Amino acid sequence: MPGNLDHLSFPELVARVRACTLCAEVLPEGPRPVVQLSESARILVVGQAPGRKVHQTGLPFNDPSGDRLRGWMGIDRDTFYNEKELAILPMGFCYPGTGKSGDLPPRPECADTWREALLARLPNIELTLLIGQYAQAWHLPDGSKKVTANVEQWRHYWPQQLPMPHPSPRNNLWLRRNPWFEKDVIPALQGRVRRLLATA
Repeated sequence: MPGNLDHLSFPELVARVRACTLCAEVLPEGPRPVVQLSESARILVVGQAPGRKVHQTGLPFNDPSGDRLRGWMGIDRDTFYNEKELAILPMGFCYPGTGKSGDLPPRPECADTWREALLARLPNIELTLLIGQYAQAWHLPDGSKKVTANVEQWRHYWPQQLPMPHPSPRNNLWLRRNPWFEKDVIPALQGRVRRLLATA
């Protein structure tokens, strides 16, 4: 275990995260932590864990989910992957493998070991996107266990945090059943992202 992390500089801490092998024995394709971090970032994206394609490329949200997320945010790939403006810190840093109904849950060791130390080093975050149930459970301890309930209450957390459904194509049915999300929430999100990036 890494022990006390307070003495590490930010680059040293991030290097430790990227070299982490805590879960090596249980990860089907081995460890490859995928994060994007800079102390200057003003927007934080919190997903679940990398999927297989992201694991292979080492680039977070480099898949159809990422395409939809960037569309929701109203930004292009270059902006999304500019670590000076946007941090990406999933609940699990490595691809956890696949179960019967999609990818397995993120490994809990990541949050237990690294999360608080990393968040403490991101002092400029003004908007955190909480994507899916695992991100919401950790960041919204008083929230619902159900994603839809949290997203319906988005104004309660706005403008510092935004609970969101996962942008995966698997959620197309959810989006059809909840048209208010793209009608009401997405314009607010795009406006806030635009303002934060304009003043970066």
